[in-house]
Amino acid sequence: MLESSKDSASKLDAMKRIVEMIARGKNTSELFPAVVKNVASKNIEIKKLVYVYLMRYAEEQQDLALLSISTFQRALKDPNQLIRASALRVLSSIRVPIIVPIMMLAIKEASTDLSPYVRKNAAHAIQKLYGLDPEQKEMLIEVIEKLLKDKSTLVAGSVVMAFEEVCPDRIDLIHKNYRKLCNLLVDVEEWGQIVIIHMLTRYARTQFVSPWTEEGSPEEYSEKNFYESEDDHQERNQKVNKPYSMDPDHRLLIRNIKPLLQSRNAAVVMAVAQLYWHVAPKSEAGIVAKALVRLLRSNREVQYIVLQNIATMSIQRKGMFEPYLKSFYVRSTDPTMIKTLKLEIMTNLANEANIATLLKEFQTYVKSQDKQFAAATIQAIGRCATNIIEVTDTCLNGLVCLLSNRDEIVVAESVVVIKKLLQTQPAHHGEIIKRMAKLLDSITVPVARASILWLTGEYCERVPKVAPDVLRKMAKSFTTEDDLVKLQILNLAAKLYLTNSKQTKLLTQYILNLGKYDQSYDIRDRTRFIRQLIVPNEKSGALSKYAKKIFLAQKPAPLLESPFKDREHFQLGTLSHSLNMKTNGYLELSNWPEIAPDPSVRNVEVIESAKEWTLVLGKAKKEKPLEKFYSDSEEEEESDDSSSSSNSESESESEEGKKEEGQGSSSTDSSESSSSKDESNRKSKAKRGSARKRATVLKSGCEGTEENKVKSKKALGSSDSESSSAEESSSDSSSETESESGSESKKSMGASLPPKREEKNLQKRAPTKQDVSLLDLDDFNPVPTTVTLPMSTVLSPASAADLEGLSLSSSSVIDVSSPVFVPMKTHELLHRMSGKGLAAQYHFSRQSCIYNAQMVSVQVTFTNTTDLKIENIHLSERKLPTGIRTHMFNPIESLEPGESITASMGIDFCDSTQAASFQLCTKDDQFSVNIQPPVGELLLPVIMSEKDFKKERGRLTGMNETSTTVTVAPQNSTRLVIMQKVVNIANLGAVSSGEDNIHRFAAKTIHSGSLMLVTVELEEGSTARLIINTEKTVIGSVLLRELKPVLSQG
Repeated sequence: MLESSKDSASKLDAMKRIVEMIARGKNTSELFPAVVKNVASKNIEIKKLVYVYLMRYAEEQQDLALLSISTFQRALKDPNQLIRASALRVLSSIRVPIIVPIMMLAIKEASTDLSPYVRKNAAHAIQKLYGLDPEQKEMLIEVIEKLLKDKSTLVAGSVVMAFEEVCPDRIDLIHKNYRKLCNLLVDVEEWGQIVIIHMLTRYARTQFVSPWTEEGSPEEYSEKNFYESEDDHQERNQKVNKPYSMDPDHRLLIRNIKPLLQSRNAAVVMAVAQLYWHVAPKSEAGIVAKALVRLLRSNREVQYIVLQNIATMSIQRKGMFEPYLKSFYVRSTDPTMIKTLKLEIMTNLANEANIATLLKEFQTYVKSQDKQFAAATIQAIGRCATNIIEVTDTCLNGLVCLLSNRDEIVVAESVVVIKKLLQTQPAHHGEIIKRMAKLLDSITVPVARASILWLTGEYCERVPKVAPDVLRKMAKSFTTEDDLVKLQILNLAAKLYLTNSKQTKLLTQYILNLGKYDQSYDIRDRTRFIRQLIVPNEKSGALSKYAKKIFLAQKPAPLLESPFKDREHFQLGTLSHSLNMKTNGYLELSNWPEIAPDPSVRNVEVIESAKEWTLVLGKAKKEKPLEKFYSDSEEEEESDDSSSSSNSESESESEEGKKEEGQGSSSTDSSESSSSKDESNRKSKAKRGSARKRATVLKSGCEGTEENKVKSKKALGSSDSESSSAEESSSDSSSETESESGSESKKSMGASLPPKREEKNLQKRAPTKQDVSLLDLDDFNPVPTTVTLPMSTVLSPASAADLEGLSLSSSSVIDVSSPVFVPMKTHELLHRMSGKGLAAQYHFSRQSCIYNAQMVSVQVTFTNTTDLKIENIHLSERKLPTGIRTHMFNPIESLEPGESITASMGIDFCDSTQAASFQLCTKDDQFSVNIQPPVGELLLPVIMSEKDFKKERGRLTGMNETSTTVTVAPQNSTRLVIMQKVVNIANLGAVSSGEDNIHRFAAKTIHSGSLMLVTVELEEGSTARLIINTEKTVIGSVLLRELKPVLSQG
């Protein structure tokens, strides 16, 4: 059919059948000569199918493919983009060095093709050509640099893949394209997103400072070195205490990548998760937990990779996955590899609060038919016992009970774990060692037998009667034992010879003689060593004097660590992390730079954006007079304060303008930008500032009526006043020199002047030339509204200065006020079924405790649900955590059937959410109960003015500030609703605010009196910023975690 010269229908049918066979996995390479003849067919459908075939077999049949290379070259000029792309793919698949120049020319031509699909294939061909001839690297880098500037989402992923393959160290190629890649990321195809995310992760680690300094442990204040001058010492300490501020480009990456957590592709979600883990602030990394847990519903292969990464993450940051603990419970249908990983994660997440639930789960897992999983569960119990001291005895008793299990593997693993646990406190467990010694008759697993012998020998002085008998039994079976057991028998004999030589001298010599002629050279060597060390003779060296110290030295308790502990240095989501070994092509993440590189390298088309606005306004020829509208000092201030943010804004504006105007305007902009590239930075910054101001004028000038103009003026005034207040607060917290603070104070005084005085000042500074007649000075006036007008504007300067010195004392700032809201939510202390008819509930009254000012007031209600009278109800303290104090209520003599009674008590939780454990006692019974406070109940509301709030917040910056972004429904953005939601969670007091979009709350911790300042700033759209400032960073982060979902609810 393929050989027929005229019938194109039969050829098309034949090619369809061949492609169908390829799709089914059948080998059709013998048809290559017949197929390649049709590559020049005029029928476009046949030609497409021929190229599909050639792309599959071009590498296998290279000699035959070379015969048609001229046809492929002609096809590169074909009007059909699919044919051009297919020809390039076939050409790059011919792995013959002789055609490298032809491939290079084809790639260069394709990189400038009008079709993005062809440019995408050009990027794919770059990698193939580099693998064929690495000497072409420099020429290929030029093509990559050109393709990186491509704005098509179809090309972005492929060219970044070529960049990672050819020149991953050329970070300078990414600078100018960084913001574009961040903005295009959401629209790129899924596999392109993965490549770009991994590249941007490496980029961020080299270009931004660490965002973890704010939340991590503070750097120590070092004392002055002996030869260090006072100035150097102060400068170094200023660097240590300098607050962290995130680079706008760093924030751009984190913000634009967040929507990809909802991707259907598991690899994309995993890539976003690793970027958040390695690049984002620790307070924001928790957002990936929910997305990763969602992936656990995928197939087992995806689950395996995701669980491996969660296991590594859960070691360092347990709080991320604690809310999803139940998602890691093992299912009966899970394969062993998934079960083991889930068990590992649950062990990492174990703490005092959830250990009781986890131990119940582990008890079920021990009974599993999967013996490997059962053994892993026993190891997990041992790790929990060492990590959580409160349950060590409970776990040890449970493991001892497993020694009577019928399954030998379970018993053997229990012995090994018990051996490790006993090393932590051997003095109290002589009976356990005796019980384990009896198991030597039944256990056959070598590791378990060796563990029992080691325990017996290590603590032989605690079991003086049992140890010699164990050695006697082992001497009988020495020749049949495993090598591991033989070594422990020799150790046991040596230790008993040194501590109880009367009973064991002959037995030890017998065992040493057996070991002397053993088949294993390890046993023979150990025997000779022990004989010379413990049996003194003429040939014995000086070491024999210290034999007892050598054998019976106190050994440190073993550390039971997670097997994923050593994978932390690998990047998450990589093959190296999965295999726990460095693989070919793995690129290590660099450490954060101490000083951020110059952010201006990412600035692009700044001049173009300014000119674009001037073109819209028709003022391109009159820019020079406008440059002098603002003084040099103001330009420097503006450039110093907001250069990075204005650059990103201007770039986004220029990109949007280009999309709307099309090719014509873009070409005009490019020509103008090329003509003005030699201008200085000062002029470009001035033009950028004037362009922004003119855009505001244009927006307000478009209003039709006088009323609209008044409205626009008011809007401008309010926005200007908000921005000035924001600048004022930021300057208070981050000012470094006196000159900066002075300039900021001048700004704030200018913002608080009356309107008439402002107009006079502006008229003095305004130019007199007629060129600026378009600019209406009234539009630039920040007319203060009555809401944001400070009180100082009403007073004269002299009286204002006098009042400044009369600031309130610090005690007035933290005066306790009555609670805004008292929730009646109750917590169960004792269920009636567990309490044999006695039920108990508790709630927090949010009042100052009458017993002690540092205690939390708790109301406990007891109910008798039985038919009998309950007598002598009281609480007795168990072993409370360090620092926690209590004031118990008086015992309740009797509680009649069906009656309830409420008692008041005080608990000092030491500003911690750790539970306080008690024994609830009656005349006949005792019950273990816990009272655990929500973080919001550890606070007392305080009275505070807005000025004092800002002042205190300015002190609590840096590591004392945690923040997050919350999505708020429009109906929940009113002041009343936000206040209701916040005070329902935490006992906070509302602070009066003169700004409608900012809500402030203040409280102090009950124990230490540390301030807790909460700010909810409503932003544009449906987002809000939740900020908490406090010295108690742990409580602050917990409160942030609890407030965020409440504010997000619809």
